[in-house]
Amino acid sequence: MGSVHGTYDYQVVRQFALMTVVWGIVGMLVGVVIAAQLVWPQLNVGEWFHFGRLRPLHTNAVIFAFGGCALMATSFFVVQRTCHTRLFAPWLASFVFWGWQLVIVLAAITLPLGYTSGKEYAELEWPIDVLITLVWVAYAVVFFGTIAKRRTSHIYVANWFYGAFILTVAVLHLVNSAAVPAGFWKSYSAYAGVQDAMVQWWYGHNAVGFFLTAGFLGMMYYFVPKQAERPVYSYRLSVVHFWALIFTYMWAGPHHLHYTALPDWTQSLGMVFSLILLAPSWGGMINGIMTLSGAWHKLRTDPILKFLITSLSFYGMSTFEGPMMSIKTVNALSHYTDWTVGHVHSGALGWVAMISIGSIYYLIPRLFGQEKMYSIPAISLHFWMSTLGVVLYIASMWIAGVMQGLMWRAINDDGTLTYTFVESVKDSYPFWTIRFVGGLLFLSGMFVMAWNVWKTIAGQKPYNAPVVAPAAAHA
Repeated sequence: MGSVHGTYDYQVVRQFALMTVVWGIVGMLVGVVIAAQLVWPQLNVGEWFHFGRLRPLHTNAVIFAFGGCALMATSFFVVQRTCHTRLFAPWLASFVFWGWQLVIVLAAITLPLGYTSGKEYAELEWPIDVLITLVWVAYAVVFFGTIAKRRTSHIYVANWFYGAFILTVAVLHLVNSAAVPAGFWKSYSAYAGVQDAMVQWWYGHNAVGFFLTAGFLGMMYYFVPKQAERPVYSYRLSVVHFWALIFTYMWAGPHHLHYTALPDWTQSLGMVFSLILLAPSWGGMINGIMTLSGAWHKLRTDPILKFLITSLSFYGMSTFEGPMMSIKTVNALSHYTDWTVGHVHSGALGWVAMISIGSIYYLIPRLFGQEKMYSIPAISLHFWMSTLGVVLYIASMWIAGVMQGLMWRAINDDGTLTYTFVESVKDSYPFWTIRFVGGLLFLSGMFVMAWNVWKTIAGQKPYNAPVVAPAAAHA
């Protein structure tokens, strides 16, 4: 190896890694509360804490607070390690951290108060949108600035995925959030009617595609080979995976608008691209799981690897289920039912949360100069709580969703509806209770993680590893 060039800048990575755990608990706690509100309606207290106000708070907290902090922590770590250089403009990275925390706090205040644009996953009003834009530009400058000053000619594939996530989310945010302000906490979308719906779901599905998939695939391509201590299964497949995924995902949004006023050809186009999307998605999953070739035995004893590999299994399942649900005839049954909620959470809990948790478990000891986490059995306990929680959640929602779809479309011989809507609500209660238990189990696992992280870092000094220039052969 080459000479040592100072130390890596881990300060911002430490901050984001710790806040990932904090916001994970907060976001999932709100999720458990709203799950409970569906089972026990009396928990809908006052106008600020009823389901309608808390639900967007939950989605924003788990996606942008928990998921966002995980992505920023890992991307700032990975880009330094793979480029063999310190972060570009560390002071700007610090602004990214504090600016993002401010965005999260403002969301937590405004959403329960009812300030909302009414757009799925983009509910925050225009002043917060402006702040998001400033923070995001700073994030891009730090990330791409670090790549520009890299000491290797090669750009590792994880950085391609992180880079695509950063650039695409910037475009999605700017276009979908375009609005005409009507006061400080009120605005009207720049688009109207079916165009507004089309732009919204181009944004909404690509928030899934780039925020919740591409970014976390960057995580997968770094932390799975690292934890398994094996090279990535196929570098060629990773390149094909990247280009196929980012090209195809962009077109899938209209599958959220089947049987609406959206032109039929647009709906069909969204469906076709959603089906094509299965190929690159499974290519990525296979690449991640096959990285364990020759190291499968490590799954027995390494709970961090269990988190990472199980997350890929859920990724594979979710990316089979998504294209299937985009088929118009399947969607006629599934849409507006709890099946959709189950699908979202197999991706959000099974894929996004579990790969984030595994990656944070990898990071924490290294950021504080420790060999390993304080308690390996506690990681194992967390893994089984998470896995059981996800399975209870999605299985209950699958059954409830199919039941709801069948009840709503059932008709008598004379053409009248067999069931009233309230009957489908009543029959959903047992499954909503199971969903609550599953969510509570997953949340409880996050408390186990918080305890383990606390015990690992208590009394430890922050640690910054030395930057070692790559050997001349790889320069």
